[in-house]
Amino acid sequence: MSGGAWAGAAVAAVTAGYALVSRRLSTTALSAPMVFTGFGVAIGPLGLGLLDLEHDAGPVLTLVEAALTLVLLTDAMSVRRRDLRVGGFLPGRLLGIGLPLTIGAGWLLAWPLLPGLTAWELALVGTILAPTDAALGKTAVSSPRVPVLVRSGLNVESGLNDGMALPFFVLFLAALPAATASEEGVAGVFWRALVLSSALGLAVGWGGGWVLRRSRERGWIADEWRQVFVLAVAAGSYTLAVVTDGSGFIAAWVAGFAFGVSLRRSSPVVAPPGGEDTPDLAARLAELLASLSFLVFGAVLLGPALEHLDWRIVTYAVLSLTVVRMLPVALSLVGTGLAFPTVGYIGWFGPRGLASVVFGLLVVEEHVPGVQLLGRVIAVTVALSVLLHGASAVFLADRYGVWYRKAAAARPRLREGRPEEGGRDSSAAGS
Repeated sequence: MSGGAWAGAAVAAVTAGYALVSRRLSTTALSAPMVFTGFGVAIGPLGLGLLDLEHDAGPVLTLVEAALTLVLLTDAMSVRRRDLRVGGFLPGRLLGIGLPLTIGAGWLLAWPLLPGLTAWELALVGTILAPTDAALGKTAVSSPRVPVLVRSGLNVESGLNDGMALPFFVLFLAALPAATASEEGVAGVFWRALVLSSALGLAVGWGGGWVLRRSRERGWIADEWRQVFVLAVAAGSYTLAVVTDGSGFIAAWVAGFAFGVSLRRSSPVVAPPGGEDTPDLAARLAELLASLSFLVFGAVLLGPALEHLDWRIVTYAVLSLTVVRMLPVALSLVGTGLAFPTVGYIGWFGPRGLASVVFGLLVVEEHVPGVQLLGRVIAVTVALSVLLHGASAVFLADRYGVWYRKAAAARPRLREGRPEEGGRDSSAAGS
């Protein structure tokens, strides 16, 4: 029996095992990313040696790219106008101010701690480790104890910042002389990856939503195939961008927005039960592929990185999860009237996950000069995030919920308790 077959059998076993106890584990500090990452280390070069990037690069990249494509599309689809109306200032501040500041802070902090990397490689480190992944601290953004304003804001931020970081990632990667994209130059990459890919995603997404809406109005499409259609939109937008030498991820992200907006133009008369067309199959498949991507991450990135740890890498990883995230968040929320515990809670729950893993693997495959150090930094930072954010989610959500309940009782006009005023963004709102 080949190593690949053993790896497949082992992956199937851990997936089935986690599924059997998933509900029980959902209320504990042990998250799915923890389980799959740990198992990945066990079957990687550091453990049984059943999976490694050198021999399994093709399947590994296909898996993680498919996962990120579906996540980008379904996250963008799920964003609705009401999400931006209910406390819309919060994701607006986090994305419009906090994200660029986080990328810049990560870039600057890498200069003294990661010597040997070029300016563009340092910029890639800051960009790759800027997007957040709510799945790593799911309880923190789903607990009913946490006010709607904060839950909604963190969810929208997590759903959009990976797509917003993509242009920075693509352009910085194209600026590396050794990267494949550098052959076309930054200007060429800008037009193909950003402009053309966005246009293709817009066309596929809007057109897909329009034809699905028409088919549903006429009763032509079965419910199960309606869900499959979402997968076709994701695959179509991604592949069209790739065959035109653009960015499949950007196309999928834009397609998700356009598809969701186009589809929700349905008349209430023809809307399905529940009033919305949700991509259940695509979302569930994205969740499964994301979990398997953490397994791959543990095997091909984290395992090898653990053999070459040094104080600079660990220090940068710790600062990336604290100072690099929390300081920009605090600056972006100045004048909003949010209390200090809320700012601290939002700042802490910025876990790094799937987008960072996929971006990191893409850079590693480019074989740029500083790729080994870059890969180790990404691996250690994401691993610490998987551990710390996953372990703290339940506890801190409960503690923050207790604070909020007491504060809301003492201050009826507490800013956190008034999501309906999300359109206002002034310090007076909290007085």
